[in-house]
Amino acid sequence: MTALITTTSADLMPLLPELVLIGGAFGLLMLDLFLDNSRRVITHALSLVVLGVVAAMILGGVGGHGTVFSGMFVRDVLADVTKVAIVLVSALTLLYAWPYLRERKLYAGEVPVLLLMATSGMMMLVSAGNLVMVYLGLELLALCSYALVALNRDDGLSSEAAMKYIVLGSLASGLLLYGMSLIYGATGTLDLAGINAAAAVASDRTLLLTGMVFLVAGLAFKLGAAPFHMWLPDVYQGAPTPITLFISAGPKLAALGMAFRLLEDGLGPVAEQWQLLLAGLAAASLVVGNLIAIAQTNLKRMLAYSTVSHVGFMLMGLAGGDERGYAAALFYGISYAIMSAASFGAILVLARQGFEADRIDDFKGLNARNPWQALMVLLVMASLAGVPPFLGFWAKLLVLGAAVDAGLVWLAILAVVCAVIGGFYYLRVIKVMYFDEPVGTLPPARTDRLVPAVFGANALALLVLGIFWSPLMAWCQQAFAA
Repeated sequence: MTALITTTSADLMPLLPELVLIGGAFGLLMLDLFLDNSRRVITHALSLVVLGVVAAMILGGVGGHGTVFSGMFVRDVLADVTKVAIVLVSALTLLYAWPYLRERKLYAGEVPVLLLMATSGMMMLVSAGNLVMVYLGLELLALCSYALVALNRDDGLSSEAAMKYIVLGSLASGLLLYGMSLIYGATGTLDLAGINAAAAVASDRTLLLTGMVFLVAGLAFKLGAAPFHMWLPDVYQGAPTPITLFISAGPKLAALGMAFRLLEDGLGPVAEQWQLLLAGLAAASLVVGNLIAIAQTNLKRMLAYSTVSHVGFMLMGLAGGDERGYAAALFYGISYAIMSAASFGAILVLARQGFEADRIDDFKGLNARNPWQALMVLLVMASLAGVPPFLGFWAKLLVLGAAVDAGLVWLAILAVVCAVIGGFYYLRVIKVMYFDEPVGTLPPARTDRLVPAVFGANALALLVLGIFWSPLMAWCQQAFAA
């Protein structure tokens, strides 16, 4: 006779931040029914309050660490660090999005609700201790992201981007699900700890390794690693810019956390095989991302290929396979999330109705028009290029050091060469701002102060965190301490 598993409210305490977030999303969805367009700022402001409360709960340790639902949900230092970064990205998205979407009459009450639900999906991903929880979080994130990309229904480019995202995202989900089913067939369990134990004693690993290959391919799709990056440029270009900001940063952090849970916690005994796959994906991403980015004239597409190259650095840290490599990869993921938000913030701060500011030529002569904004964009591009003392420099340096220590000297050398190549297209943006004359009619001045203020704080954070990066790195190291 099977004993019933009883769950009390005390057992659910580690899940409290997610419960508050999901409850807040449903509450805002109901509230929006009673608000007209002129009062939807209330929904938007309350969504930021919900995210602030959730971040405070995580930082304050409310609910404590532990497992829920017989190990399906795990809350530890790794989960807390990643979740704080994810919530920060979601809050930045909401701050950047309000003037942009209102100006273009794209704003609806569902926008903050979808963002909150996508955030809860990402938080579940980084706390997954079971393959069922992985897939639940993944689909919650994916379905909300598809709807957000298709927000501008009257724009053919946006609709096309959403369709490509759905089709290729479904393919990635299918690969992951098939890999999970093979791993379940090989080990007889969906629990990651159980998979780890079964893999350690398995005599024939053929089925397990086949599932692992499909799993890594699905992860590569979600991260946007080459050669599974084909959806990235079109989706980045077609989606409304605040939504591009969101999908460029938050899901990458979630996929990074998911990769650690699946590969280290679940498939640790076959680490030699998946580390080799990750090293190959890292090398391909570094080469493809940097070389194709050089040829782009659309800034959003350039940043898309730039994302591919940055994913290569993250995978390089994971491929090292030890605590130093994992901590460096997490530090890089958080650093890139902040840099990516600032890079798309640079587009948003210049954009107006009828002027998207998504071409590199749109930044020509910016220093003559607005020296402060030009300086902020310079800080962002310098950090993305890895120029000291900005945050991006330390992120690259730590990953390179971890790769060398792990014996991946060839990959570290390739990464340095590709980083030098990557510096070209970032410097091109700086060059057109400071040395080229403006092209076309200048757009009208901004009437709101929210986006310039958020962008200024976002860009300056790259310099401040570049100087005081040690506490963040120490937190990342604590996440992987034995």
